[in-house]
Amino acid sequence: MKTTRPRRGLMALFLLLAMFAAACGDNNDNSTATGGGEEPAGGEAADAPDGDTIKVGILHSLSGTMSISEVAVHDAELLAIEEINEAGGVLGKQLEPVIEDGASDWPTFAEKAEKLLTVDDVAVVFGGWTSASRKAMLPVFEGLDGLLFYPVQYEGLEASPNIFYTGATTNQQIIPALDYMVEQGMTDVYLVGSDYVFPRTANKIIKAYAEEHGLNVLGEDYLPLGETATATVVSKVMDAQPDVVFNTLNGDTNVAFFKELAAKGNTPDQIQTISVSVAEEEVGGIGVDNIEGHLVAWDYFQTTDTPENEEFVAAFKAKYGEDRVTADPIEAAYVGVHLWAMAVEEAGTTDVDAVREAAKGLAFDAPEGPVTVSDWNQHISKTARIGVVNAEGLIDEVWNSGEPIEPDPCLEKYDWAVGLAQGECDAAKEAA
Repeated sequence: MKTTRPRRGLMALFLLLAMFAAACGDNNDNSTATGGGEEPAGGEAADAPDGDTIKVGILHSLSGTMSISEVAVHDAELLAIEEINEAGGVLGKQLEPVIEDGASDWPTFAEKAEKLLTVDDVAVVFGGWTSASRKAMLPVFEGLDGLLFYPVQYEGLEASPNIFYTGATTNQQIIPALDYMVEQGMTDVYLVGSDYVFPRTANKIIKAYAEEHGLNVLGEDYLPLGETATATVVSKVMDAQPDVVFNTLNGDTNVAFFKELAAKGNTPDQIQTISVSVAEEEVGGIGVDNIEGHLVAWDYFQTTDTPENEEFVAAFKAKYGEDRVTADPIEAAYVGVHLWAMAVEEAGTTDVDAVREAAKGLAFDAPEGPVTVSDWNQHISKTARIGVVNAEGLIDEVWNSGEPIEPDPCLEKYDWAVGLAQGECDAAKEAA
């Protein structure tokens, strides 16, 4: 029997909720998106799909300032879908991707998510990058009881029963990066980020950590997402002379920031940077000469030494070209598609509640190493890694956590973080 969902009459309500949730959202390109998805052909049911295919949504910025990062994530999801289809599909059916463009604009993400769920009747959506896009989509997925697989590291302090988070949460990326900085004696830090949810929340966490661990925050500046005029901020950084810049810039702004740093004569042995949104894909846009020797914090690099990663890198390059690189969000997106397919096979249905239950404790040998889905917060265990950009534009690992870190998005195990988490985590625990 076909599952029915509320239609477009709820769109205004969802967008109002999204506007509230992403009040610190991007100041970015507000151009109208042109979706790449196909017109609905009767709409398969999400809980018992008819026909020979199961529709799945792919929703990323294929245009605008975030396309520098998100196009490759979209490519990784298509690769995973192709692999699954070649192996026989899911529940004996082929996966049919329905592609939409979020256009680097968070209200467009909410609108396209609603369309995918109600018009296209997709069983799941793989999508988003910025936390503003995720916050905009969250009330849509919760209101329509849809399922989103979100592939990018983020600021934590959130858990939703309608979202699976396959990128790192705070204790799997930001906190290990801070611990590494302290161990290396980099205690004077300057915070630079894009002006939206993730950087501001991440820096709130960093400042709480700093009070407990003896870090000195010398300055804190934000630039609108997509801003390329970075000279003023870089001058402030150079004047402050920190040991390290903790960089939460996103999109094209990273290109301008690192070029300006290099133009002003900075080198990593003078002022180091550690970035949490610059991976191999972005290094190419920034230019190796501008970022070689700088640090990044992730859970996966193209150079990660596992048999599964060797196969993944080879498959990605075979499909998209030898000049293409893999990166953490690319791998996390690829993993998300495979985890969803495994959960559906385990559940025997695409029904959201059944898939959610089947995913608890699900283990997968991912390119990054072994991952396991949390029993309640729908994040996955991940091995934290610190790397340095090399002369070839790849990233050499200089530290890792030794084993996967259990996800703690609400920072419950950190006394210094008391009071940072909001009610989302309690609600997710109750739902689980």
